[in-house]
Amino acid sequence: MDKLVILYTMKSCPYCHTLKEMLDKENLIYVDRDINEHSKEYDLFCEITGNDFVPAFMTINSYNDNPTTKLFAPERDFNEIEEGLEIIKKFYKE
Repeated sequence: MDKLVILYTMKSCPYCHTLKEMLDKENLIYVDRDINEHSKEYDLFCEITGNDFVPAFMTINSYNDNPTTKLFAPERDFNEIEEGLEIIKKFYKE
């Protein structure tokens, strides 16, 4: 797979559930990473972005063996869940 989205979520977060439902409805592939189960990974994400809100996500594009990764955090890169969905949809269309 050339493109992948890593989605950072919490089980108790209604916004996380909404984004996952929207991604599922659009048939967009993502890996769900619960921040409590993957706390060290998420701590690094927070350190890099300066943001600890969820849902947050990382896009990975490994086209031509030259991977690029971008990090997206709420209230930093998008304000509404729909905006996050649009970022992911655009990523998969590129």
